Amino acid sequence: MITVRKAGDRGHADHGWLKAAHTFSFASYYDSDHMGFRVLRVMNEDRVAPGKGFGTHPHDNMEIVTYVLEGALEHKDSMGNGEVLTPGEFQRMSAGTGIRHSEFNPSADEPTHLYQIWLLPGEEGIEPSYEQKRFDDQLENQLRLVASPDGADGSLTIHQDARIYLSRLSNGKTVDVEIAEGRHAWLQVLRGSVTLNGTDLKTSDGAAVSEESKLTVAATADAEIMLFDLP
Repeated sequence: MITVRKAGDRGHADHGWLKAAHTFSFASYYDSDHMGFRVLRVMNEDRVAPGKGFGTHPHDNMEIVTYVLEGALEHKDSMGNGEVLTPGEFQRMSAGTGIRHSEFNPSADEPTHLYQIWLLPGEEGIEPSYEQKRFDDQLENQLRLVASPDGADGSLTIHQDARIYLSRLSNGKTVDVEIAEGRHAWLQVLRGSVTLNGTDLKTSDGAAVSEESKLTVAATADAEIMLFDLP
């Protein structure tokens, strides 16, 4: 079963400095039919104006993954990390017992386009931790593991039995994915357009997958996708 979440059907917020699209209920956007999917709780696509950002704020007991598509994002947190994420970089924060952090667009003239993703942790109360990494290899027309519970293949380590893959597909190329029995998947189209088992998906569309043993993702234009393997 494939259930499509069209980009235009998401919750939208325009704060002037921030334009956000919420796949699932978040902040002032609430939809009881879209509270998350499995352990995937937040899928926000954000555009942050130059010189603006999120002030210092707290999180706890959440696995937070950030991916920058365009521009840059300056990060500071209560663990002492101070980094700038650029396009193609992933950041993973395990909020655990509690962290405070800020996110800021350091550019004077270029907006930042990013995805922020939250997954429920497999265990609460863990020690907070941070990772940041760029994945440039094994992306073209294949799935690259970028986050996993055991840090396999140099991926980020998330504290949940979930795996995140990234791929850049050329027009006409396909990738096939086997889904283990009892597992689920979420596909997010970051750019371009694809079909998922024949279902059309465009930029910023998402799709929840259950009770499917195999997925075929075919690019109908040059595309970038993020695929989640979920319990």
